[in-house]
Amino acid sequence: MTERTYYAPAGGQPPQTQLLTGRAVFTEAYAVIPRGVMMDIVTSYLPFWEGTRLWIISRPLSGFAETFSQYIMEVQPGGGSDRPELDASAEGAFFVVEGEIAITLDGERHVLTPGGFAFLPPGSRFTLRNESQAPARFHWIRKAYEAVEGLAVPEAFFTNEKDITPVPMAHTEGKWATTRFVDPADLRHDMHVTIVTFEPGAVIPFAETHVMEHGLYVLEGKAVYRLNQDWVEVEAGDYMWLRAFCPQACYAGGPGRFRYLLYKDVNRHMKLTLR
Repeated sequence: MTERTYYAPAGGQPPQTQLLTGRAVFTEAYAVIPRGVMMDIVTSYLPFWEGTRLWIISRPLSGFAETFSQYIMEVQPGGGSDRPELDASAEGAFFVVEGEIAITLDGERHVLTPGGFAFLPPGSRFTLRNESQAPARFHWIRKAYEAVEGLAVPEAFFTNEKDITPVPMAHTEGKWATTRFVDPADLRHDMHVTIVTFEPGAVIPFAETHVMEHGLYVLEGKAVYRLNQDWVEVEAGDYMWLRAFCPQACYAGGPGRFRYLLYKDVNRHMKLTLR
């Protein structure tokens, strides 16, 4: 089996001699946050978290993407929180890219290592700690759960991508595949977090244009991505944030695999009012 790698930011601060020209882009249709932007100076902190800082790489913004927030968390040994989520309406997805975290939910402890994934429904009572001797870095995606009368709230679960067989896209000979943490037919879920993998030379052969918002964090490799009318180069550690209906396509030029962690909102009627 091909070894999986996951890029994680480490912060730091560039020298005064470095040119400030970079690849960061923010438009009405999309944003690109390159890995070189994720320095110490742009980190944030959260209430009731110890030994922890984070990079906030998406948040609801009126007129842009509005359904979710995404953090890259960095928790030092011994750090974490006994009150990690303060919003009872928030569901959460966690994906570990470096180190090890322990999530205790309803008295049961679950250890997540790189590639580890957890889904926690709204109202979950849990703690999150780094009980190891090295820093832990992981993605935390949060969304206000949209309950539907007659559909139960999905239960919590814990897994690792190595235990999931990727599903190849049709007519691609497996060169484009998706690792799905949730069954797409399970309508209890109103968001999907997946891992998309392209082998060198694989493409998205048309400009996808759809209602789902996206957050794409590049875990491995590099590619040229089509966003609206622009082609942008992206590499491991970069983040792309797409509003609904932003045209998108991809060419994975190699030399290795191109993989990203993908968020999208799914399975719900469109709100017909602003509130």
